[in-house]
Amino acid sequence: MSFKIKNNVYWVGKTDWELRKFHGNEYSTHRGSTYNSYLIREEKNVLIDTVWMPFSKEFVKNLSKEIDLEKIDYVIANHAEIDHSGSLPELMERIPETPIYCTANGVKSLKGHYHKDWNFKVVKTGDTLDLGNGKQLIFVEMRMLHWPDSMACYLTGDNILFSNDAFGQHYASEYMYNDLVNQDELFTECMKYYANILTPFSALVDKKIKEVLALNIPIDIIATSHGVIWRDNPTQIVEKYLTWANDYQENQITILYDTMWDGTKRMAEAITKGIREIDKKVNVKLYHIAKTDKNDLITEIFKSRIILVGSPTIGGGILSGVAEILEMIKGMRFKNKKAASFGCYGWSGESIKVIKEHLEKSGFSVINDGIRALWNPDDESLEKCVEFGKEIAKTI
Repeated sequence: MSFKIKNNVYWVGKTDWELRKFHGNEYSTHRGSTYNSYLIREEKNVLIDTVWMPFSKEFVKNLSKEIDLEKIDYVIANHAEIDHSGSLPELMERIPETPIYCTANGVKSLKGHYHKDWNFKVVKTGDTLDLGNGKQLIFVEMRMLHWPDSMACYLTGDNILFSNDAFGQHYASEYMYNDLVNQDELFTECMKYYANILTPFSALVDKKIKEVLALNIPIDIIATSHGVIWRDNPTQIVEKYLTWANDYQENQITILYDTMWDGTKRMAEAITKGIREIDKKVNVKLYHIAKTDKNDLITEIFKSRIILVGSPTIGGGILSGVAEILEMIKGMRFKNKKAASFGCYGWSGESIKVIKEHLEKSGFSVINDGIRALWNPDDESLEKCVEFGKEIAKTI
C-alpha cells in the first residue's frame, strides 16, 4: 500500500499493528507503530529510508509495484538503525550499484550491521542533491538524535522535512496524519517517545532544533519515520521538543515502589497522604513498579518535579524491579529534579541508602536521607511517613 503525501512524494512504508515491544524488549509500544519510507518521483527518483527487516521481502515486493526498482536513482539512509535500514540488504540485491546517501557515521553503522560495501555517498549538513524540476534535497546532520549517524533531509519546493526519528512516535493509525488522529493519544505517545529515547540528548536536541530553525526554511510537512505525519501546524511538535528539552517538569510528584508483604506499599500511601495535606494542587501519582510498564514510569518521572523511590531491604539491597528502574533512570540523565527514598526492613535496612546513592549518581538533588520502617509499619511508623510526605511537599 502507498499513498500520496504531496505532489510527487509518496509514503511506501509499513504499519505494524501488532508491535508491542521495541528495541528488543526495552520499549513498550501499546499502540503499535509504523516504519515510514518515502518515495520521491521527480526527474530523479529517490527512496528515503526503508522498513524493519522482518518486512523486507514484503517491502521490496510492494515497492516494485510502485516503481521499476532499476529506476530508483538514489537511496537516502537518514539513520542506520535496523527498523529503518533493515530492508536495504533485500533491496540492494536488486539494485546493487544505486548510491546510498548517508553521513560518515552512517557508513560505519551500515557496514557494521550488514557487512556490505555498497555504493556509499557521504553527506554533511548543507550538502544538496538535485532531483530536477527545480527541487533539491538538503541534508542536515542530526548527530545523537538519537544515534551518531542520524540525519534529516529537506525537500525544497514541497517544503517537506524528512526528520527520521526526531518528532516521531510509536503509534499505528489508519489515518496517518496528525490532524486526523486522537490528539490525547498522539501527544501521549510523542511525550513517551521523547522521554524514553531523547531525554539523554536534550541539550543537543535544543541546539540542533534552533540551528534548523535559524535556516528560516518553510516547513509544510514533517515526515517522520515512526507514527503519523505532521501536516497541520507541523512545527507544533518542534515547539513541544524545545519545551521538553529544557529540563521539563509539571507540577507532579511521582512515588514509585515495590513491596514484598505490603509494608513499603503502606508507607507509600501514608507519604502520599502527607503530601496531599500540605499541597492540594500538586499531582501525586503512585505506582507499584512490578505492576507498571517501565517506559510509562520513565514518562511519569520525566513529567515530575520530585520522585520518591521505595523498596524493602532484601539481601542488603533492593528488589530487582526497583534496581531495574533505577538503572533506566541513570541512563536518562534527568536534570533539575529532586528525589528521596523510603522502605521497610526486617533486620538490616540498607535499601534507603542504596536507593539514595543511585539517585545521587543519576543527577537528582536528594532531599534527605530517606525514611525507613521496621517490619510491617505500625500506626506510629505510618504517622512518621505522613510527616515525611508533608516535608517533601514543602520542598516544592
